[in-house]
Amino acid sequence: MADWFRSSSVIVPISEDELLGEGEENNNNVAPVDEIPFCARRSSVICRNGCVASSQPLASSIGIDLLKQGANAAEAAIAVSAALCVTEPCSCGLGGDMFCLYYDAKTQKVSAINGSGHSPSKLTLDSVRNDYPSKNKKKCDIDVDEFRFSPHAVTVPGAARGYEDLLMKHGSGNFTLSELLEPAAKLAEEGFPVAPITSYHWTNGMDQIKKWLSDDDDDNIPLTTDGCNPPKAGDIIINTDLANVLREFGTKGAADGFYGGFPGQAIVDVIQKHGGVMTLEDLKEQTCTFPDPICADYCDIKLWQVPPNGQGIAGLIALKGLGYLQEENCPVVPGTADCYHSMIEMMRLGFADARAHVADIDHMNVSCDILLNTDRIEKRVDELFNPEKATIAGMPDPSSCTVSFQVVDKAGNAISFVNSNYMGFGTGMVPKNCGFTLQNRGFGFNLEKDHPNVIAPRKRPCHTIIPGMITHRETNELYATISNMGGNMQPQGHMQHVVNMITGGMDPQASIDFPRFCIPDGTQNGIVQLENGINESVVKELKRRGHTLMSGIVGHSRAIFGRAQIIKRNRDNGVLWAGSDGRADGCAIGY
Repeated sequence: MADWFRSSSVIVPISEDELLGEGEENNNNVAPVDEIPFCARRSSVICRNGCVASSQPLASSIGIDLLKQGANAAEAAIAVSAALCVTEPCSCGLGGDMFCLYYDAKTQKVSAINGSGHSPSKLTLDSVRNDYPSKNKKKCDIDVDEFRFSPHAVTVPGAARGYEDLLMKHGSGNFTLSELLEPAAKLAEEGFPVAPITSYHWTNGMDQIKKWLSDDDDDNIPLTTDGCNPPKAGDIIINTDLANVLREFGTKGAADGFYGGFPGQAIVDVIQKHGGVMTLEDLKEQTCTFPDPICADYCDIKLWQVPPNGQGIAGLIALKGLGYLQEENCPVVPGTADCYHSMIEMMRLGFADARAHVADIDHMNVSCDILLNTDRIEKRVDELFNPEKATIAGMPDPSSCTVSFQVVDKAGNAISFVNSNYMGFGTGMVPKNCGFTLQNRGFGFNLEKDHPNVIAPRKRPCHTIIPGMITHRETNELYATISNMGGNMQPQGHMQHVVNMITGGMDPQASIDFPRFCIPDGTQNGIVQLENGINESVVKELKRRGHTLMSGIVGHSRAIFGRAQIIKRNRDNGVLWAGSDGRADGCAIGY
């Protein structure tokens, strides 16, 4: 038997062994839970009036219900994100941050909201050094592993303020915040069945939650089925604490119902209990920013990103470099060794710039305009790129767990939305009676005192989460709204999907299903992970050019490649084409 990995332009054979995972036996055609096979099996969802693509079907369904009731894309997005906080807390929640890009169909303009939080006003590099001293002073004076999930890694959660500001800026005025959060609150209160892939990551993250509990708490562990065990696939989770928080927030608003209310006090209490320095004033001072989005041209489209402190600029630098190579007659044909080599090298170029310069935009020493300067990028490509050899070094941030989703409404408005705890459950700390965990975004800070992204009071760390929007270059009509969650995979995923759809002519689902690469550490001699399904001759050629590879990645290890959601709009008739990643539990739904 052989199946086929299909796209509109490339067909790659996949064997039965690959479908099962190497070395596995076909036991009644059911793969082990830790090795869920993946191959292209679905078509894009095609519809006319509205569409939602997310990593959880229940969240997508809630968004579609609101679109049918007349909500616009921004309003439906708030409801979808809240539902994802309920159904996938091992990736996102009210203890995390959000970013979004919004496309206004009337003005044909893309706008951005940065809903990331800042560090506590009393947090300094010295305080982290003193509290988490390194056991090996020769390498670093901070114990990075201890700091990673510590109370000092908690930055102010920005998602709640982001929801409210999104509604105020782009809402239709026909829905209140309370109405948009109620479907998620009801889902949490009445219970929902946990999806299979979510169950796997939920179970893997439970130790992060348990480690903060005292002996008195052992009989009632948060986010479990019975106060003790993590949920298996199909188990029903009831989270009345989170339902109460959502309703309090919806009724009273972000200032009084979250940051200054009982959730805010609970956040401060649990952080200070474990040695952190966050205060209620830090929470009350949380604000969103509304920066002008940045973009890069590629062929006949523009890819839009939120500017730093996000890492989207790394993907734009890579895409501009790739476009220059294409102009210089370096072929960019998806699935070929030349294409993978060029994309890998250009991502290293983008990551090198991001690692050196990206920080809270108020603390950057180099502007986005300079980093995206065409002459500068082309000069770097000329100096560094070798079509026959891996030569470019760079370094991205660590990987993370995130949710991302897309919504397009009947009027053609679109939103790309990303919400994240950072690493799974984040720190794993659960504020009392709140039903969500606190992020560890502070680990995105640099530990070098002279770096623009160094830890400092009231400062936003470098972020991995990036929504994406694509428009036609000449007319600025919507081409697609796009995301590919998963830490440092996100800019790499954006670039690969742009190449797949624009150069390869793939539809959204075909692009999502196409095998990806990921650079976990971004260095010249570091490992490039290749997903199962890439032709063996391509793998051999990339090795010949000097890339150190880990190929044939299968099962839950595919999480390194993230989970994509894409909705594309046909400019001729307005028909929407949507894809949702089989590497997650979700789906696209249209009407």
